[in-house]
Amino acid sequence: MVRCLFMSLMALMGIAMAPISSAQGVNSDFLIIAHRGASGERPEHTLAAYERAIDQGADYIEPDLVVTKDGVLVSRHENEISGTTDVANREEFEDRRRSKTIDGQLVAGWFVEDFTLAELRTLRARERLPTLRRSNTDFDGLYQVPTFAEIVSLIRAKEKALGRRIGLYPELKHPNFLLQEEGVDVVDLLLTEFKALGLTPADPVYIQCFEVGPLQRLNQRSDFKLVQLVHSHGGPADEPGMTYAEMATPTGLAAIASYADAIGAHIPLILNADGSPTGLVADVAASDLGAIHAWTVRKENVFLPPPLRQAGGEAAIGDDSTLLDLLAAAGVDGVFSDDPGRAALWRNGRQAVRDGE
Repeated sequence: MVRCLFMSLMALMGIAMAPISSAQGVNSDFLIIAHRGASGERPEHTLAAYERAIDQGADYIEPDLVVTKDGVLVSRHENEISGTTDVANREEFEDRRRSKTIDGQLVAGWFVEDFTLAELRTLRARERLPTLRRSNTDFDGLYQVPTFAEIVSLIRAKEKALGRRIGLYPELKHPNFLLQEEGVDVVDLLLTEFKALGLTPADPVYIQCFEVGPLQRLNQRSDFKLVQLVHSHGGPADEPGMTYAEMATPTGLAAIASYADAIGAHIPLILNADGSPTGLVADVAASDLGAIHAWTVRKENVFLPPPLRQAGGEAAIGDDSTLLDLLAAAGVDGVFSDDPGRAALWRNGRQAVRDGE
């Protein structure tokens, strides 16, 4: 029944269940944000993943930022790194294993803030989802954890080689925990690093966070574009009385617009189970916010709505192009994608149809 409703809706919207290149037109300013780089093809948050995403046509690359013991910004999805590096197999670091309460949850493992940069650089990245992305495991052990400065250097080298601008979309991870429990102010670190690297508000940069306070402080201290991330459940760790559901209402969006420029929204906040728009995009358009970016489009069946899954199990490639169609039809301004190459092919096909090619 759900699949029938889903198919009927797409027919009403003029969206065909068809290959990537056959959909309707899309605006040229629709952004493709490489989520952790081309993380569907390379271990996430590595220079290799970022470079592949850029080569495939991503407009922005998205590094999640955490901080080392000696105050260096590096890129990992979480400050706990046993799932994305070989640290658990390194006997010399066995005594670094800790348990910490992060955003209300007890987490055991190895944490970036307990390693100096020199120590962290002895580790090697590995695929975080080895059962779903088996081919990515071929690259296990090849890459180091990159610093933020190295990522900026890569972007500038690729801009020169390709002759186009490449945006930067960093996310501050657990800033309240790092400030309250570790005494590390990542807002200050980020702005200091931006200045040292010559990054200015004129550059294509968005700074994102699930928390509220860090964005408010960034708004007071800089003119960089800021993005409030909102989830389909829970609320910001630094505002225990607040929920993301409340933040996604017209009143909540008005409050966000007082300090941020856009929102990054979990797809279930944008699309109902049958694929129809929820109304969030319309509410954003009616607010003072400038954009809404959807997260996260992934190609594997396990990450897709049931009607878009194909035969072959959880790791098989499903119909992510139709999900992109639905998001574009809902009116989002861009998407975070683990597979920016696929998203770029989809966008190119839609533009070709729009332009009558």
